[in-house]
Amino acid sequence: MDLTRASAKDTLDGLSNRQLSAADLMRATLDRISEVNAQVNAIVALRNEEDLMAEAQKADAAPARGPLHGLPIAVKDLVNVAGIASTQGSLIFKDYIPQADDLLAARLRAAGAILIGKTNTPEFGLGSHTFNPVYGATCNPYDSARSCGGSSGGAAVALATGMLALADGSDMMGSLRNPAAWNNVYGFRPSWGRVPSEPAGDSYLHQLSTLGPMARSPEDIGILLDVLSGPDPRVPLSVDHPKVSPVHAADLTDMRIGWLGDWGGAFPCEAGILKLCRDALDAFEGCGARVDTLAPPFDAELIWESWITLRSWSVATGLEPLAEHEGVFKDTARWELERGLAFSAMDVHRASVIRSDWYRRAAELFVDYDALVLPAAQVWPFEIEKPYPTEIEGQGMDTYHRWMQVVTPVSLLGLPCLGAPAGFGAAGLPMGLQIFGPRGSDARMLSMGAAYHAETQWPQKRPAL
Repeated sequence: MDLTRASAKDTLDGLSNRQLSAADLMRATLDRISEVNAQVNAIVALRNEEDLMAEAQKADAAPARGPLHGLPIAVKDLVNVAGIASTQGSLIFKDYIPQADDLLAARLRAAGAILIGKTNTPEFGLGSHTFNPVYGATCNPYDSARSCGGSSGGAAVALATGMLALADGSDMMGSLRNPAAWNNVYGFRPSWGRVPSEPAGDSYLHQLSTLGPMARSPEDIGILLDVLSGPDPRVPLSVDHPKVSPVHAADLTDMRIGWLGDWGGAFPCEAGILKLCRDALDAFEGCGARVDTLAPPFDAELIWESWITLRSWSVATGLEPLAEHEGVFKDTARWELERGLAFSAMDVHRASVIRSDWYRRAAELFVDYDALVLPAAQVWPFEIEKPYPTEIEGQGMDTYHRWMQVVTPVSLLGLPCLGAPAGFGAAGLPMGLQIFGPRGSDARMLSMGAAYHAETQWPQKRPAL
């Protein structure tokens, strides 16, 4: 078994039955990181090799602690991990080494994972392009001159190149879905509240961002999702759901899928993306599902206005305590901070009313459809030196994130959404789908994804690294 290419399930089975040692797995992981990470810059703040090997040997000598016992994992650099530099991609925190784990890291440790370092992210996680002034940019493994997406870009690249078998990420505006698409892996945005946020600050108002898993198959996604899921008594809106693992492929016979395309032209896409994504749905039809092309179900501009109000308001609450350091913020962070601070309570209320209207309309759609589908991005991976696209097919983008507007219908409602590979374009670059359903349908989205994965096996087309 190639330890750096095996599924997380097979690797964990080997660790569990002691046919694979944690030390051998750690050795293979560190060797793979040494071989490819300098080319892509996905893993950052890697711990000392001797310490990691010693921890793996200790795991071999101990009873299993949980479902991830002995598995090396690097944590997204927006999550504090005790003893590891946790920078958020910001010069403000470049020397910060936490003394305690955030909730996500604590759950990984409790499940037996060995936390080896971090995966790279944009500064404060802002923007779907992974670069920052602390560690620099992370390259797309299919073309090193291109962006890997973000903000969970380092995680996606580490999976695609075999440096990790499982990875965590977070998603406010596509940060689990965009990098999954651009690196030919899977990312899952769970129903909001299933994976609790950090129990600090406000726990009621900002229902946008969520943590979630990434992997090379929906089956592996399910393993990590169960580890991360479950209510925390300190987080009032965290909710419990039945476990999803093991994930089995659904019988797609007579299931109905709604294809939303470019939302009637509201989401301009670069050439080739819409056709590739629609063609990818042939895999569902081949398994007996029915795919209908749907008219835009809601005003995209209203969704956008609601989204950028609630997003800026939320982002500003995190940045405001750091305002004294504003001189080191990138321009997009300053923009979010200034907008968020300028809103009145009624501005936020009106944005939330729009969100509520869209939720009710979406609920009507899910009476007739098991899942809805959109492209995961509106552009192909762009040049790595470019901060963000400013136009699509001649249409100007009026914000730094307008080019990712296609993810906002899902993000605004906190719906479960599987970011799935859709194949490759003419230039050999990957693209992906968003497959989403009603709140609480996480298990169904993963089982539908497992059936799709069995038909397509896109992550088997690996980058030549």
